[in-house]
Amino acid sequence: MKTKTLKKNKVNVVTLGCSKNIFDSEVMMSQLKANKFDVEHESKTDDSEIVIINTCGFIDNAKQESIDTILNFAQAKENGQVDKVFVTGCLSERYREELQAEIPNVDAFFGTRELPRLLKTLKADYKKELIGERLITTPNHYAYFKIAEGCDRPCSFCAIPLMRGGHKSTPIEDLVKSAQHLAAQGVKELILIAQDLTYYGLDLYGKRNLAELLEKLSDVEGIEWIRLHYAFPSGFPMDVLKVMRERDNICNYIDIPLQHISDPMLKSMRRGTTEKRTNELLDNFRKEVPEMAIRTTLIAGYPGETEEDFQRMEDWVREQRFDRLGIFTYSHEENTHAYNLEDDVPEDIKNQRANRIMDIQSEISFQLNQEKVGKTFRVLFDRVEGDHFVGRTEFDSPEVDNEVLVPKSDYVRLGDFANVKIHRAEHFDLFGEIVPS
Repeated sequence: MKTKTLKKNKVNVVTLGCSKNIFDSEVMMSQLKANKFDVEHESKTDDSEIVIINTCGFIDNAKQESIDTILNFAQAKENGQVDKVFVTGCLSERYREELQAEIPNVDAFFGTRELPRLLKTLKADYKKELIGERLITTPNHYAYFKIAEGCDRPCSFCAIPLMRGGHKSTPIEDLVKSAQHLAAQGVKELILIAQDLTYYGLDLYGKRNLAELLEKLSDVEGIEWIRLHYAFPSGFPMDVLKVMRERDNICNYIDIPLQHISDPMLKSMRRGTTEKRTNELLDNFRKEVPEMAIRTTLIAGYPGETEEDFQRMEDWVREQRFDRLGIFTYSHEENTHAYNLEDDVPEDIKNQRANRIMDIQSEISFQLNQEKVGKTFRVLFDRVEGDHFVGRTEFDSPEVDNEVLVPKSDYVRLGDFANVKIHRAEHFDLFGEIVPS
């Protein structure tokens, strides 16, 4: 029995997981709006007739969050608080049969490439003319910009190819049109995402074509920052560095998940590289683009990781002094190559190792931030928090990196750039004041 009045044709889209899921939800929302649905992202009003949950299936914690969210909305349906519940995304792609059996009151499950089928279920049409258009859920001045889907890499620990399929690049002309559309909406920063940016173009053009794409996007009027996320170390196209160096609106920033540095671990992980080649690549980054901020991600507790392997990674983090760093504990994922190995590092040791790395990185970040005191940076402002405007430099991506705080007395409009002189620095925050351009 319904306990409240639900708005007919109102859809609440709930997004879990990474920026690639945010992008997919925004595309879905654009299609729903074009079909005359009243659509909101993570609606606070709780009066939607339909809920669509875009799930994550990456690692254990993400899977559990997705399952809990599905169960919560399934219960809301039982209570009459929502009429229909649909599930899409990575978890649904990977575990559809199990989910259907365990949570039968979900109306339907869809995979990662089944948006047309989802729309048809809602008696809506997939409008091909909207390709490249989205309803932005991030602050209006930046947008995640997916340039390819899927992945062809053989990494032993990763289930993404199971959920997203093989690599498929989006043509340059389509991406340029999409960027132009976003710029017309007021987007100033494009955050380029894919499972593997560095593979871009191989399937369409027979070569790694990220550099040409960057040149074309850099020419789009109104786009002031272009940021690179999720590069891969093996086969990195070095011509990207030349474009980064020459184009002012391409941020001196790269997110390149390296995962480990011990050669036995890299080999078992099937990363296609070695400690020597990894360090040579990082040296080239710093030589070609001296101002570049490098962000990486590591894994602690991969099967067979000895204390010696971990110690090598610990020493390497100290040596490299990455600008930004995150670390996951290893998650034993079904149907991956590493699932055949014994998950032999205890959870408490995994967590201890991850914490040791983050303690080292916190101190490195503090030291690097102290070097910024007294300097002036161009800052893009994202939000207001407490008594401060909060923004980022070109060396920082939203949600995951350092932030710059200035007092509200230094008024600035959100979504605008301003020059900020830093007068104090903490481990992950910079404090400053706006100065004339």
